[in-house]
Amino acid sequence: MANLKIKFRPSTVNDRQGTVFYQVIHKRITRQQKTDYLLYANEWDNLLSEVKASTDKKRNLYLTKIRNKIAADTQRFHQVIEKLECSGKVYSADDVITIFATGKSECLFFDFMNEVIIRLRELGKVRTPEIYTTTLNSFRRFLQDREPILDDIDSDMIGAYESYLKERGVSPNTSSFYMRNLRAVYNRAVEKGLTEQKSPFKHVYTGIDKTNKRAIPLNAVKKIKEMDFTSNSILDFARDMFMFAIYTRGMSFVDMAYLQKKTSITESYPTDAAKPDRNYLSNGKSACKR
Repeated sequence: MANLKIKFRPSTVNDRQGTVFYQVIHKRITRQQKTDYLLYANEWDNLLSEVKASTDKKRNLYLTKIRNKIAADTQRFHQVIEKLECSGKVYSADDVITIFATGKSECLFFDFMNEVIIRLRELGKVRTPEIYTTTLNSFRRFLQDREPILDDIDSDMIGAYESYLKERGVSPNTSSFYMRNLRAVYNRAVEKGLTEQKSPFKHVYTGIDKTNKRAIPLNAVKKIKEMDFTSNSILDFARDMFMFAIYTRGMSFVDMAYLQKKTSITESYPTDAAKPDRNYLSNGKSACKR
């Protein structure tokens, strides 16, 4: 069976990035596959053949992206080798490289979805990468971490996934939520020409069921607002966040958590514009100051 090694070639020029490349060894013959993954010498662990983490947040985001790409490439190489072994035909290291480099049908779904998540984070998105990650984790559990290629995604697989969710008591709306997220990523792959459109989601539920209203009456909100939690700072803070969400007409918690004070209310509005009523929040405490 062919073996795969991950190598790093440092630059001959100081302070320049080197490149990662792959070595495929089969029957004592070695062939190389280059990549466009650029790293500095101190970002590569020769002993473990892997990318090191960085203390710089922005740089570490890039290194994580490269690490994920290498993991996906490694998985795809192993899949190519396994298929060649199972075919029973004689193959060479060149065959492994050729299929890896040109095999469009070998594009891995998990790899592609991770790429979408990373790209969205780089664009400054917060919520969409989170929900895509949650969906991906659920789909991984269903497949027991078996990596499907994009061409394997069909109505049978998606139908089986829906049945899997139902058996575990997942509500129709949550199941539909996962399906819509997977469909959005799948359609991205179709747009990029990585797979043909097979409409694998046409037989599963992707609608939204009506749910029971969970809103509490106004009297209950007033009681919460007027309760005295001075002896319990945690409850006091929770109440403030709750009231702040109501005052902002349902702002989500994650948006509140990332709020930053940049300018005063007066500075935010032109002199000739209508200013907000400062008494609107006068009875509540500022949650942002905490």
